[in-house]
Amino acid sequence: MAGNSSRRGAVRKAGSKKTPTTGTGGKNRRGLEGRGPTPPAEERTGHPAARRAAAAARRAGEGTARPADDGLRAQRPTGRTTTSRAGNEAVAGRNPVVEALRTGVPATALHVATRIETDDRVREALRTAADRGLPVLEVARPELDRMAGGAVHQGLVLTVPPYQYASLADVLEADTTAGRVPLVVALDGVTDPRNLGAVVRTAAAFGASCVLVPERRSAGMTASAWKTSAGAAARLPVARETNLTRALEAAKAAGCFVIGLDADADAPIGSADVARIAEGPVAVVVGSEGRGLSRLVRETCDLVASIPMAGQVESLNAGVACSIALYEVARAREAAGARARL
Repeated sequence: MAGNSSRRGAVRKAGSKKTPTTGTGGKNRRGLEGRGPTPPAEERTGHPAARRAAAAARRAGEGTARPADDGLRAQRPTGRTTTSRAGNEAVAGRNPVVEALRTGVPATALHVATRIETDDRVREALRTAADRGLPVLEVARPELDRMAGGAVHQGLVLTVPPYQYASLADVLEADTTAGRVPLVVALDGVTDPRNLGAVVRTAAAFGASCVLVPERRSAGMTASAWKTSAGAAARLPVARETNLTRALEAAKAAGCFVIGLDADADAPIGSADVARIAEGPVAVVVGSEGRGLSRLVRETCDLVASIPMAGQVESLNAGVACSIALYEVARAREAAGARARL
């Protein structure tokens, strides 16, 4: 009968596992107490942020930098260069390896497949590596496949260490200490490593202080850039900064006049005003062939100059544009030096 507490089973016995109180308020109240604050994503087991944090901790323990910091990103399997977990770039293939050794790309070791069929390229690679004192290691083909990341290696893999980038502040300080007039070449959005190598070669030829590149949306000093620079990367520092706009602001604070190259500018790069400015500390900013200068970088420039062109050509390759601009800067400085000697 409903409401009769004396009937069998109406009230739980004291020895039962469940609480002897009637109703479910106690159980639900305990269920609403919660488990405390939610831990950060880096501390949750299985979370992507936790896996990234663990990988960063392992890299820090190994004393190596992240591939994103050294500019040696992994390429597609169809390419000829890959990046290992330690940050070393692997140049795969007989022709790429021979070209890299010819141009003096810094390398740590030459890996040769066991029982490789030799030809002129293999013999030249072995001879050049021996002349440079590089270790020549004979490894099995499965290991070469792993090192090449799926690229066709043809039995030869050359490992290249991560490029050691300079700091813009250190470069400017070195110029001040040595009494040199700073000349910085900055690249905005240039993603082709061959263009970067060509700019490095041109900048070294015209006595630039360094080449400045941003960390994101920019080519790094890979083996391809080393080869295109024809060894100039060993003589000219390449500085890498997190934010190009802030780096240019720092250069301006150090006394540099920032000149950007853009086809829509009014003042030509060879004008008298630009020549007068180029006699002092200057930073020349070159944009990509398609997009040109980004908005923030253009607004940071003290002056935007153009390269006069005739015909239907709308833009120039970044390496070519840099060559023309640096020639004008060198000519202006030479003229200023000649006037000072009179």
